[in-house]
Amino acid sequence: MKILFLVYHGFSEVSGISKKIHYQVKGLRENGYEVHLCYYDFDSRGHRCRFVDGEVIKDYGKGLMAGLYQRIDYACIYDYCRLNGIQFVYARCFQNANPFLIRLFKRLKQLGIKSVTEIPTYPYDQEFVGFPYFSGRFWLKFDKKFRDALYRQMDAIVTFSDARIIFGQRTIQISNGVDFDSIPLHDYHVPSDASIHLIGVAEVHYWHGFDRMIAGIGEYYKNTKVPRKLFFHIVGGVAPNEMHGSMHAPGFAELIEKYGIQDHVVFHGQLFGEELDRIFNRSCFAIGSLARHRSGITVIKTLKNREYATRGIPFIYSEQDSDFDNQPYVLKVPADESPVDVQHILDFMDGYHFHPKDIRKTVENLSWKIQMQKVIEET
Repeated sequence: MKILFLVYHGFSEVSGISKKIHYQVKGLRENGYEVHLCYYDFDSRGHRCRFVDGEVIKDYGKGLMAGLYQRIDYACIYDYCRLNGIQFVYARCFQNANPFLIRLFKRLKQLGIKSVTEIPTYPYDQEFVGFPYFSGRFWLKFDKKFRDALYRQMDAIVTFSDARIIFGQRTIQISNGVDFDSIPLHDYHVPSDASIHLIGVAEVHYWHGFDRMIAGIGEYYKNTKVPRKLFFHIVGGVAPNEMHGSMHAPGFAELIEKYGIQDHVVFHGQLFGEELDRIFNRSCFAIGSLARHRSGITVIKTLKNREYATRGIPFIYSEQDSDFDNQPYVLKVPADESPVDVQHILDFMDGYHFHPKDIRKTVENLSWKIQMQKVIEET
């Protein structure tokens, strides 16, 4: 089968989303399919272009009109599919439903080409609350108007939630997958000073709820007579509104100052490869999302939980995730605004006895090869 994996944006070496997409493509290819990756990006001259496998299939040019043109002209995708015998299109939602995209998928359907769209988080409307109008909310309004009509042209919607129907279309429920080749096993050694190191890896948004972890550390040091040495390592980009507060959550900086725990919260920025592994191997416990409820999500199968489990490190989160809710190497916290109970984590780790290999075995069914094959079989 010939598959076109359709993305409405470009890629970045430091983006977890970009890595995920490439792993999904790899998973499809491991199942024996011929997969071609279509995306939108700038070429070396600064021209806005549509690419397939690195080759330009449409040059929109430069300037404002080129930016508009790429949002309404999808004929190059249709022509590529028609001329190259594409049988299946796997698209990734970009909150960009519009009449022109509806027309594209209607024409693909007329050619007998099956199509699905993956919606990475659902529901997603609340994620745009507080965004500047033209950088988010304007396009969301457009999306709301046309998304039901768009998904009527699809064969299914791929979701990581438990929803059976989304925007009037049936769903295929899968889990976020992992690429085992890219994630090394956790190699933890107890520090000589017996200090406890926690790690949270994310491009930090308010729904990660790291403020709850910081507040929990503050409360632990405030209320414990003989506290243990404890450090929280935050790896990834942290926007200014996360540091100084927003309509969704208190700022990290104000919490750190309030509790006087400047030495206990460490911001590393983006790390990769051996640098990231080094911080992981200093840490005995990982922090997942602690506030998905802020964006209206209660059930989700996040990529980060799966990456932690593949690495073989125990972790904590607050949402509902059926792959991990009953695993003995996981802690759950309430989906509310309370500080995380740090003593509970310490007590858990004092009695902890799982080997990283044992944790990794529990997610062998979550490889991208297996998850992407489910999409093909259920379409």
